[in-house]
Amino acid sequence: MQHDLPPTGMNSSDLARDLTEEGFLILPELVSRQKIDDLLSDLAPSFAETPLCQGDFYGPLTQRFGGLLARSPHAADFVMHPIILQLCRNILGPFCDTIQLNLTQGLAIYPGAPRQFPHRDQDMWRGEVGRIEYLINVMWPFTNYTADNGATLLWPDSHAPSGLDRSPDGEPVIAEMNPGSALVFLGSTLHGAGANRSQDVRRGMIVSYCLGWLKPYENQWLTYPPATARAFSPELAGLVGYQQHRPNLGNVEGRCPSLLLGDRMLVPIGAIDALRPDQVAAVADFAKSQS
Repeated sequence: MQHDLPPTGMNSSDLARDLTEEGFLILPELVSRQKIDDLLSDLAPSFAETPLCQGDFYGPLTQRFGGLLARSPHAADFVMHPIILQLCRNILGPFCDTIQLNLTQGLAIYPGAPRQFPHRDQDMWRGEVGRIEYLINVMWPFTNYTADNGATLLWPDSHAPSGLDRSPDGEPVIAEMNPGSALVFLGSTLHGAGANRSQDVRRGMIVSYCLGWLKPYENQWLTYPPATARAFSPELAGLVGYQQHRPNLGNVEGRCPSLLLGDRMLVPIGAIDALRPDQVAAVADFAKSQS
């Protein structure tokens, strides 16, 4: 589904409803072409130096590289786009305390690349499927995405809950779009890169967000160690993992890992509860009963 509205006219609740119903949507003109050009300029060395992938899933005529927040300061504008973040929180928020960054990935599909194996990204985790969404993907094109150069293919009605129990019928939708737009799709939506039958390289970026209690696809803490994450805003640092997920997940010495971004040395400092409100009440009631 395409929303032919300017970003200022997009309502996050309406977008979340449409994304839940359709499994994917294209949001036009979310960022300027200048932002795309600035980011692409920073990533040019990575596109020039990264070897082609190995394996039939990634594709032997495809480039992929991660850690984009460390490769370009302009990547943060995409990762932290307010419309995208609110959309992710609307859909993922009911199932977690905080969302987290799952990956940032630059990719290029070269002429002659075949279609990618159709897949659902949520299958990287072995949890129950059909009742909740585990992640949301955002594809940002750096070049025009067309039917000829391998634009992403998506199968309508293939997402949770009803679409997971049957093979999709009909042809996939071809996500043709221009730089500045964004394709947003659920982790339960069947999709795959199209074949590049053109003479041009199709370049773009994937940014995805997942439930905060999952192990992310990209190891954020190694990709962005404290020395790197100290340059991030507190909100961005939290998104890449420098925050606790209640109850007490992802802590360092029983405290929020954002401590690693300060000047204080990591020494034993004493753990502090980080619980959900319902857990705080239950634990407090129990503690009173023991006095």
